[in-house]
Amino acid sequence: MSKDALADIVLTIVGSDRPGLVEAVAGAVARTGGNWLESRMAHLAGKFAGILRVQAPPDAVPRLVAAIEQLAHADLKVTVERGTLAPTSPGARPAAELDLVGLDRPGIVRDISGVLARHGANIEELVTDSSSAPMSGERLFRAHMRLSMPQPADVARLRGELERFATDLMVELRLIETVTKAREGRERDDSRIDRSD
Repeated sequence: MSKDALADIVLTIVGSDRPGLVEAVAGAVARTGGNWLESRMAHLAGKFAGILRVQAPPDAVPRLVAAIEQLAHADLKVTVERGTLAPTSPGARPAAELDLVGLDRPGIVRDISGVLARHGANIEELVTDSSSAPMSGERLFRAHMRLSMPQPADVARLRGELERFATDLMVELRLIETVTKAREGRERDDSRIDRSD
């Protein structure tokens, strides 16, 4: 069967952390003919949370879904969704990566995502964490975002609003504009917006 004929399945799992949890999910996927492609998993506040993408032949999907759902119990919640792949367009695709570091406070993600939404930028991946600063002990918040940009993208206006955002909140931002070309690889324009001092 060709790769194009495979079905995409997106799974999410949340439960109390314990040895063998990932093995149980991976075993259910493998036994039913699925292929584990990509995942994000982490230990958060005493819980194990994960999201993963699996591919399987269409006739194996009902067995795979049933096997995964059998893993669910009072201490483990599982959801299964059939994935859809957006059509790819030839030529250049504007994209960007954004890194943020600053003192932790409520509302940072809301505020930065609001700026991006106003400019039509879609957050495709978001990774955040908070930790104590080495010297002061204050909580630092870090975020890394992978963005897809609209066509045409007014990156200059976005940079301008990000500069104002960084000034107001006293955070450091770095925007890396990435253009993916069909046959020429990737081009990067790395610009740092630093208003942390």
